[in-house]
Amino acid sequence: MRHSNGIRRAALATTTAATAIAAAVTGILPGTAMAASTTTSTPPPACRASALEVSARQAAHPPVGTGTGAAVVKFTNVSGRTCVLKGHPTVAGAGNGSPAHNTPLKVTRTGKAATVKVRPHGKAWVKLTFVQVQGEGDGYCKSGKTPKTYPTMVIGLPRSGKHQVALKDGVWAECDDKVTVTPASAVKPS
Repeated sequence: MRHSNGIRRAALATTTAATAIAAAVTGILPGTAMAASTTTSTPPPACRASALEVSARQAAHPPVGTGTGAAVVKFTNVSGRTCVLKGHPTVAGAGNGSPAHNTPLKVTRTGKAATVKVRPHGKAWVKLTFVQVQGEGDGYCKSGKTPKTYPTMVIGLPRSGKHQVALKDGVWAECDDKVTVTPASAVKPS
């Protein structure tokens, strides 16, 4: 019996040592249960219209023609909180510079929409590609329709409002009231 008591004491010492090592490694004290992690983070809210400053410029690589062709629209988070943008924009020509007199354009979406987290002073972009005006002077549309120009466009993003935007380097010119759009992206298009 003495022999088996010695084995029991050695086994107990080994178990105690293993428990102490596990406690040191994991930070869990012997005799306490390990709680499941219940920490969850709330995703940032959608960017409100008031949190965004919106600007636009002609794209560096427009299609061939003389109109706007393509434009890059930049959304800058001017709030003090991180927010998110997601989705494809809506686009309308603001008649007489007024969003109330706008002409919605038929939007063709390209690319898959993903959530873009925009930190304070961070940026997100969309690219708009129009049916290009051809020729010189007033130009013409290949479809035979009359080209249209707008001093501003109304650009909307899901859950983030609509924004009246002028081009920094020209006026908006397009044919056929059609535009192809990319979803909001953290990558600046050309």
